[in-house]
Amino acid sequence: FFFCKQKTAYEIAQRLVGSEMCIRDRVSTQSTWDSQIIMENKKKKMDNKMREIRIEKMVLNIGVGKSGDELTKAAKVLQDLTDQKPVFSRAKYTIRSFSIKRNETIAVHATVRGAKAMELLKRGLKVKDNELRAKCFSEHGNFGFGVDEHIDLGIKFDPSTGIYGMDFYIVLSRPGIRVSSRKKGRAQIGKKHRVSKEQAMKWFREVIGGTVLQ
Repeated sequence: FFFCKQKTAYEIAQRLVGSEMCIRDRVSTQSTWDSQIIMENKKKKMDNKMREIRIEKMVLNIGVGKSGDELTKAAKVLQDLTDQKPVFSRAKYTIRSFSIKRNETIAVHATVRGAKAMELLKRGLKVKDNELRAKCFSEHGNFGFGVDEHIDLGIKFDPSTGIYGMDFYIVLSRPGIRVSSRKKGRAQIGKKHRVSKEQAMKWFREVIGGTVLQ
């Protein structure tokens, strides 16, 4: 009788252990499926063409601080660099300490898009050794930097023109950004579709091959 009772208790214990193992297997299988689904969703999100980050535009600016012959020479430098006609910028306020009057042309800039923007960006980053600080990136996913001498970009030095420095400012976006600025059927861009600072730095590392310094 004692032997039969002991055997029954042993069988019950075996059944309990087996049921616990089945539950563990089910939990591990469920977690594996969940992880696979998450990975597949991430892969689909990465393969989505609407999620690709691209250069919307790049603005090159030369601030001279005064009008006259120097500003005309700076415009010629930008025209030789971008192969397009630059635009002059006017002062918004009067600053007497810098001898700047309101509505006086003091700077010149040019907006570049497409493959030309990527080419000029690589030439500008070559001067910076493909290194930018994290503070160069804004919270909206844009970044900028400066170059001290335009001859470092591959332009031949002209003694009659001189040497000018310039600012690069790059705007990153995803396809579909036009719906926020078009005239008809205008709509807001979702928060997840905007480019963040971290995403811009990741794009800079992977696409440009640059280094972000802290």
